[in-house]
Amino acid sequence: MTEEILLLIGERIRARRQEKNITLEQLANKAGVTKGLISQIENNRTVPSLPVLLSIVHSLDEDMRGFFEGLQAKMTDLKYYVIRKDELKEVNREPVKGFSYKRIFSRAVNSSAFDMELLEIKPGAARRQMVTTEAYELKYLVQGEIEYQVDKEKFTMKAGDSLAFDGRHPHRIKNVGKVTALLLVIYLF
Repeated sequence: MTEEILLLIGERIRARRQEKNITLEQLANKAGVTKGLISQIENNRTVPSLPVLLSIVHSLDEDMRGFFEGLQAKMTDLKYYVIRKDELKEVNREPVKGFSYKRIFSRAVNSSAFDMELLEIKPGAARRQMVTTEAYELKYLVQGEIEYQVDKEKFTMKAGDSLAFDGRHPHRIKNVGKVTALLLVIYLF
């Protein structure tokens, strides 16, 4: 299983869960895991262990072959990629009002994987809960003004500022400006 497939697993779990009208809590209870873990997997914030993945797939009443069918076809070995603005795919990470993620690129590179997205944050929008990821995070603020908190440190970023940190540290973000903030986000797994 390549890292690219691992990045697609969360999307597939969410899609199958939503197709079957199963809530996060219902799936978590049936699979014997926490609702938070299911959310982290669906949002590519963590990769499930094989036993957890098997339990989730079984809890979705899917067989392994059917679950993974078509994932390999989503991957290619091109030498370069051009991603047009109108080809960006909306990613449903967490239900935070005023946040809109758009995936730019997701690919395995030399046994590592990365995910690149644009995050639009409406004025006043904020993540209330601290979150963590199983990735090193790189951020570049394209426009706007945001407040970022990593652990207990809070700081303001303005357009052109960058940020890099280990996503295992709790963090959150808030748009403190008067315009929609646009943040380029890269996760290195």
